[in-house]
Amino acid sequence: MYLSPEVKKDIFKKHGKSENDTGSAEGQIALFTHRIDHLTKHLKKNHKDYNTERSLVKLVGKRRSLLDYLMKKDIMRYRAIVKELGLRK
Repeated sequence: MYLSPEVKKDIFKKHGKSENDTGSAEGQIALFTHRIDHLTKHLKKNHKDYNTERSLVKLVGKRRSLLDYLMKKDIMRYRAIVKELGLRK
């Protein structure tokens, strides 16, 4: 499985405040980015998998919403997470 509990803890430890802080915007954005990367690789091999394509689009929208929230709330945290994850914009 690509998203084991150990991988999640590592993501939240690296991008959140701690490995138990799963609700922070930075941790959620990092988790969504990991899932988006995985689904993108899957779709490159299976280009007719329309259900996964729909899930990917929804996930990108969720990440965009969280990034917009973070930009309104604290621009420095927004800039830090965008730079750290290598996202555009």
